[in-house]
Amino acid sequence: MPKVQVYNLNGEKVKEIDLNPDIFAIDVKPEVVQQVVVAQMANSREAIAHTKGRSEKRGGGRKPWKQKGTGRARHGSVRSPLWTGGGVTFGPTKFRNFKQRINKKVRKKAIYMALSDKVNNNSLILVEDLNIPEAKTKSLIEVLNKLPLKDKKVLLVLDKKNENIVRGASNLPTVMTLPLKSLNVVDLLKYEFVLMPENAALKIK
Repeated sequence: MPKVQVYNLNGEKVKEIDLNPDIFAIDVKPEVVQQVVVAQMANSREAIAHTKGRSEKRGGGRKPWKQKGTGRARHGSVRSPLWTGGGVTFGPTKFRNFKQRINKKVRKKAIYMALSDKVNNNSLILVEDLNIPEAKTKSLIEVLNKLPLKDKKVLLVLDKKNENIVRGASNLPTVMTLPLKSLNVVDLLKYEFVLMPENAALKIK
């Protein structure tokens, strides 16, 4: 059963708790984590590039010249892809769909693997209560410096709404706050350390 130190906001070790081995002590399978990361990033992707087809181009409602008798090739619209200023054939459109479906159990297992990896690398930091008296970046930096998190990339996981922490972290490019219900693999892998209240760790399942 994995054991993790719990700190107070002065950086002092106050106790050691046992964590659920089904969440924090499972074997990490890189292929499972990679599958979930790829799916999550694909699902957050937006189709930005868009080219207009002939039906989206303005004008071209009249046949440019009669079908026969001119000696020229037959054409039905000046907005044909063959014409300058016409539509684009097979260009990228905003209607593309990059969505990937992922099994809920697989996604949950990947999150547990990422958390287990944090425990294995001593990168999960628990505190008795994560709070600061005022919504100031300076106050949050003081707390992080007292913990083993000085100048580290930190993911703050909150089990309840805390505006002081969220606003205090908003000016720190290496710190991100995340509600417990939004815990995901990509953010867990992106940040070197995870900081959360003791209660959040116990609520994860």
